[in-house]
Amino acid sequence: MAVALVSLAPACLRAQSPSADLSGTWEAETPDGPQTVIVRSDSSASFGEEMVRWRLLADTIYIEFGDEWVGYNFVLQGDLLTLSGGDLEEPVTLKRIGPALPKGGGGSTELVMTPRLSSPPRTRAVRTYTLN
Repeated sequence: MAVALVSLAPACLRAQSPSADLSGTWEAETPDGPQTVIVRSDSSASFGEEMVRWRLLADTIYIEFGDEWVGYNFVLQGDLLTLSGGDLEEPVTLKRIGPALPKGGGGSTELVMTPRLSSPPRTRAVRTYTLN
C-alpha cells in the first residue's frame, strides 16, 4: 500500500516554504486508475483503508509506513503537490480536489496547523533523498 500513496506525487522543483499547508483531499492518476489521498492537519493521512502518519521538515514530507519512515521531497504549487525521491521511481503529481475529511467521515471543519519537525523522525529506518 505504500506504493499506492507514494505513487500519487509530482517532481520536486524548488525548496518549499515552512508554512506549506498539505491538508486536503488529493487525487492522482495511477496505472490502476484515480487514487484519492486525504491529508489531515493532525498529521494523519489515509488512502483506501490504510492510515499513516506524516511530518514535515523543510521541503521533505516523512510518511510512516508500519515502523518505517520514508522521506519524500515535495513541491506545493497552488493545488498541485509533487512528490519525488523516497521509494518513487519517478515523481508523482496530485491535485487538491477539496478539504480534508475528518477521520470519522463526518463534520466539515479542518484546523489549519501543520506538524513540524526540527529533525527527521527517530525510528529504526529513515530514508531520505535529495534531488539535485
